[in-house]
Amino acid sequence: MRTLTDHIVEGDSANHQLTVTVLDEPGQGGACHEYSIRWKNERDETEPHCFIGFQNGPIKEFGVNGVTQEALLAILIDRLRSFQAGSFACHENAMALEDCEGALGWLKTRTRNRIKRNVEGIHEK
Repeated sequence: MRTLTDHIVEGDSANHQLTVTVLDEPGQGGACHEYSIRWKNERDETEPHCFIGFQNGPIKEFGVNGVTQEALLAILIDRLRSFQAGSFACHENAMALEDCEGALGWLKTRTRNRIKRNVEGIHEK
């Protein structure tokens, strides 16, 4: 297990209170698949957590068994679009939204290219 700290901004009111832990070792493709986010609930002293399990292995071999980067980016894009449509619109959110949309676009391009090469869903380049 290892702890991630890339999300922390010194002095912020939330991210330094979130502990992000990688729970597994890298798999066939070189990436990890299991993450936990924990925080302390100030009201009742519990420690809730969120588990994120990513797709592990080729879909044609293992079936769908976790979320994708694309699904998580879609959630982030929805939240940032909502902020931009409301009273919390700002330049920084607009830039984050643009980058998330770009990241999702590149991942979709990768998938389309894999489909064209007939290697989508299998462990092959």
